[in-house]
Parts: sequence; C-alpha cells; structure tokens
Amino acid sequence: MANERKIRIGITQGDTNGIGYEVILKTFANATMMELCTPVIYGSSKIMTYHRKAIDMPAYQVNITKSAEQLKVNLPNLVEVHGGDDIKVELGKADKQAGRAAFFALEAAVADLKSGKIDAIVTAPISKENIQSSEFNFPGHTEYLEASVGDGQKALMVLFSEKIRVALVTTHKAITDVPAAITKEAIKEKLEIFNQSLKRDFGIQGPRIAVLSLNPHSGENGLLGKEENEVIAPAIQEAYDEKILCFGPYAADGFFGNEQYRHFDGVLAMYHDQGLAPFKTLSMNDGVNFTAGLPIVRTSPDHGTGYDIAGQGVAQDNSMRQAVYAAIDIARNRARYDEAHRNPLRKQYFDHSKDNVVLDLTKD
Repeated sequence: MANERKIRIGITQGDTNGIGYEVILKTFANATMMELCTPVIYGSSKIMTYHRKAIDMPAYQVNITKSAEQLKVNLPNLVEVHGGDDIKVELGKADKQAGRAAFFALEAAVADLKSGKIDAIVTAPISKENIQSSEFNFPGHTEYLEASVGDGQKALMVLFSEKIRVALVTTHKAITDVPAAITKEAIKEKLEIFNQSLKRDFGIQGPRIAVLSLNPHSGENGLLGKEENEVIAPAIQEAYDEKILCFGPYAADGFFGNEQYRHFDGVLAMYHDQGLAPFKTLSMNDGVNFTAGLPIVRTSPDHGTGYDIAGQGVAQDNSMRQAVYAAIDIARNRARYDEAHRNPLRKQYFDHSKDNVVLDLTKD
C-alpha cells in the first residue's frame, strides 16, 4: 500500500490515570501496525513516557508533533494536545484532572476528524463521571459524538467481535427510565440504522437481525408486561414490511443460552446490560465498541479505565488492537459501499404491451 494512501487512525489517550496509554503503547510496539495504518495519538508525550516507565516497557520511536499535518507514515505519531502537560498522573485514581485530560484529547481528535486530517478515531477508555464538565455533559462518547459530528444523524452503539454483533435501543439510561424509552419509533429507528450499518460498515448483504424482548419470557403474552405485544412486535412487523429482515421478540435468557445469536448477523437489545452482559461474557478480551449511524468512524476497546490494574503492566491490548483493525476495515468498507452506490445505472422499464425496452432518461 502506498504511504499516502494509508488510513490515518486517530487514537485518544483516554483517562490518564487508567490503562489507556498502556494498551496504546503495547499495540503500537508492533511495527507491523504501521503497515496497516498511520497512527495519530492525541495526548501528551510527557504522560506517555510516565506510563511507559511505570510498566517498565522498552522505549521505541514515536514522532512527536504539534499538528496532524506533520505526520510520519511509518511511525506512531503523537499530537501534543494543549493543556496536557499540566495534568498530574496518579495511577489508579479517579479524579477530575484525568477526565479533563481525556476531554482535551477527544476534542482535538474530533476537530481533526471533521477537518479531514485523520480518517477515523479510536477512543481509549474514559471515566464517564470524571470527564463531566461544562464542555462535556454527556453520558458517554456515543452521545458526545452524536452531538458534535452527527449533523442531525442518530448514533447507535454496536458491540461486536468475530462471534456476535449487538446493538442497543437505549444506552446509558437508568433501569427505571428504560421502559418509557422503549417506543415503536425508537425501535424502528435503531433497526433502520443497524440494518444500514450491517450493509455499509460490515459488508453484509441482506442482514438478518434478531430483536430481544424487554420483559422476562417475552412478557408471557401480557402476564409479565405488555411492551412485547403493544410496542416491540408491531415495530418488528413494520420494519419487516419495509424490507428489513428482523425477527422476534426473543426472550434474552433463552436466546443467548441456546446460542440462537449464531443464526443472525446482528442482535438488537432493549437496554445496556441486556446486550452487554452476554456480549462481554463471549468477547471480553477482543470485543469492539463501534458508534454506527454517524458520518464518521469511531471505535473503542470494549473495556473500562482499569484503575485497579493501572501501572502494573498486566493490561491486555487485544481489544485495543481489534478496535484499530475495525476502524481500518469499516473505513474501507464504507468507501467501497459508497463508491458502488454513487452512480447507479438508470432504471429500465419493460413495457409488456410492446416488445421493447423503455429507458428512463429523466434522471442524470
């Protein structure tokens, strides 16, 4: 692959007191990663060095720059983020300084993504509590990105691995707020986004989607809840009538217990833990979080800040590597899909009353 055509992957440093830098350093210690992409880390060289020394990791060459316009394609690059050197690292401690550093890096990466200096971003883990400020008042990355770069489009959280793809109708909501958020409109919206993402981002033709129920045993025909009969099933039927191959609702326990997910290209869960608990049981070490539905590509490893193991050198980097691979693959899949659908052939109509073909020349 020619150097100038390598995909530029922005990587945000995440919470500076967690394991973000450790998994980043381990991922790009492998020189073959630079054959696949040009990494652009957003953070602080001072903080990165602190983490490298804390885990007693050998140094390797990193291009330190002030701008993503000055990259070296055969090296990991680190863009120094304004304000980063003022952050004090206290490994394993949850505090606002570490959250502030995470926000600085995220803000810089998103700005470069919007201006075309990078092609996709991979976000290292943040503390959703510590990153909160007047500038970041969102439950997580997904909601922030929807507001920042969505341009009116709605985001969909998708967790995936080689075994399974799970999307969520509701994301970071308290359980008490979930039932009111499960509406026919919300389910249909998520099904439409998921269906398009499976085709455009994952290259699946005619994807099959399983939809989970909300209540135990799928509501037992109204005995344990009415949402299945009154909301979820009608949403599935309407989406199916609109050519989305969706089925259900399935009771979540039996669905995962019997491994029915193996027969579908994607699973739509009603709420966070319903989908993520089984997903992480199946794919904790190699799962990827992907924000579908937006004009940009963003992935992240499927784990948290790891405060309890920060600085010990034991954090596994497989999920971070998988997130980088996924960002590369999705960016390429989108480019291929968009190219294939950019200039469709003009429609041809066959007039059965005449033995001829009539071309529609009214469209360019």
